[in-house]
Amino acid sequence: MTTIKHKRIELPDLPYNYDALEPVISKEIMTLHHTRHHLSYVTGANAAMDKLEKMREGLGLELDYKATLRDLSFHLSGHKLHSIFWTNMKKPEKKNIPSGAILEKLEEQFGSFEAFQAEFAAAAKSVEGSGWAILAKDNEDLHVLEIQNHNLLGAVGVNPILVLDVWEHAYYLDYQNDRGKYVDAFWQVVNWGDVTARLAR
Repeated sequence: MTTIKHKRIELPDLPYNYDALEPVISKEIMTLHHTRHHLSYVTGANAAMDKLEKMREGLGLELDYKATLRDLSFHLSGHKLHSIFWTNMKKPEKKNIPSGAILEKLEEQFGSFEAFQAEFAAAAKSVEGSGWAILAKDNEDLHVLEIQNHNLLGAVGVNPILVLDVWEHAYYLDYQNDRGKYVDAFWQVVNWGDVTARLAR
């Protein structure tokens, strides 16, 4: 019998200390967000892959495909988005604006950086329930999209280059229910170098 094995995913290290984004995002939130929430998506994705592999190896597992594939989609998407989110951020700067290729592309596609910023912020503030705002690259175009949860309303085949987590666990301890204040503060920690590198890939 053939052994079927997918590579298991692991929780990535943060590229900075847990307190690096203060005062925009507190050490407490970053610690909980990374070590509990992101870890739960890693664990959930691996558990779904375990079930699928046991079924494929003919080990007699009766699989609820709908539930298992939903779990894989949800948890794997959560892991992927968080992995981008961490690298999309850096130490805060009050006047943190992009330059070079990413600024030129934003001006080309949205008219100005300020117009892009307003559209992205509106998407982040209006996501229904929990989810994400993303700036995605689709061939030569850029699109602002909303994602509900981790895996609803997204567009297949696009590559996220800037993502903002607007699940309450990402901001509630610092901003309570004022999502708008959190979104407005986010611009101080955007790592435009990382966004530019993702644009070029």
